Amino acid sequence: MRRSVMKVVNRLLVMKTQPAADARTHARARRKLVVGLGNPGMEGTKHSVGMAVLGALASRLSVADCWRGDKHVSGEVIMSKIQDTHMVLLRPRLLMNINGVSVAKAAAKYNIQPEDILLVHDEMDKALGKVAIKHGGSPRGHNGVRSCVDCLQTDVMPRLRIGIGRPAGKMSVERHVLSRFSSEEQKVLDSVLVQSVDLILTHLSQQDSQQDSQQDSQQDSQQGSQQDSQQGSQQGSQQGSQQDSQQGSQQGSQQDSQQDSQQDSLSPTSPAEGRQPAQCSASAVAESRNPELWYHTKRCLKDKS
Repeated sequence: MRRSVMKVVNRLLVMKTQPAADARTHARARRKLVVGLGNPGMEGTKHSVGMAVLGALASRLSVADCWRGDKHVSGEVIMSKIQDTHMVLLRPRLLMNINGVSVAKAAAKYNIQPEDILLVHDEMDKALGKVAIKHGGSPRGHNGVRSCVDCLQTDVMPRLRIGIGRPAGKMSVERHVLSRFSSEEQKVLDSVLVQSVDLILTHLSQQDSQQDSQQDSQQDSQQGSQQDSQQGSQQGSQQGSQQDSQQGSQQGSQQDSQQDSQQDSLSPTSPAEGRQPAQCSASAVAESRNPELWYHTKRCLKDKS
């Protein structure tokens, strides 16, 4: 029941005040949002270690004195740049359970996609001194991450998980996460902050390289498709022209042959063909039928005469 109520509260708070996109940031090619999850006014506690990491990141970028409150995103922000990457650092001024409201407002204002939002938060399943990048997925019981998933309506956001370990003995989880680091733990935390900043910068650099590679691949693919289409069109046109030419030639030859044949059949007969055969005399016919009988008959007639 409490989970459902918090989900509704997160959605309502996001819908209530949706900031307009910053025109200057909207025009930029690359925009990243790095968020330190935590509770305002409790930056020194284990649950707000994400905010401590953002403080170390701002110091590395020499912008530690540039934090400014932004009521439109319900948090504190710093605008910075690394090479060609423009970054927005965000520390929400809302309770951990509704940190997602601040994140969603900042994403809308600066026109940043969920996959370009890096959440930095504490992780009890990792011992103090352990850090790791997680690429999206379940909140795994972290209320701040769950709030971001509810407000952004996706779980693709990468996360930098800072180990704080589980409570010792009979100490409750709530008391453990809201407690401050001991002097011994603070020594470990100092090295963790340096390591965490290195991981963030490496992650952002690799992400930019992957995006550039994908864009180049898409452009190459589009150019290849256009060239193939043009070549196919040219080949089709040439083949069509050749076929038309062959068909025209064949049809012309057939028509010429038919016309010649018709003219030959309609032309007058030659004189030799038009003459009738000469009629033979009766004697010649008789002689041709029985030469011997005709010889004796002719001789008898001669003797009588």
